[in-house]
Amino acid sequence: MRLDKFLKVSRIIKRRTVANEISSEGHIAINGKKAKPSSTLKIGDEITIYFAKKEVVYEVLELKDSTKKEDATKMFKILSEKLREVKDERAE
Repeated sequence: MRLDKFLKVSRIIKRRTVANEISSEGHIAINGKKAKPSSTLKIGDEITIYFAKKEVVYEVLELKDSTKKEDATKMFKILSEKLREVKDERAE
């Protein structure tokens, strides 16, 4: 399954276009390697998403083409969540 579709179906990211944009900008890694929106996911892969102020690592548990809202969280498990230091470029 494509990365951008998984992120939308699992509801980690609400819109596929947003998932596509942030992965194109290099804010997502699969198993430690930068990922493209078309990257293929397998069960057991680790997805790291670098949000503005935090970094979240997910493990892929299931791959489904569609799912109900209440079942979406069964597709992944959060392995870690930590705050990131963000440089304020305006202060320099």
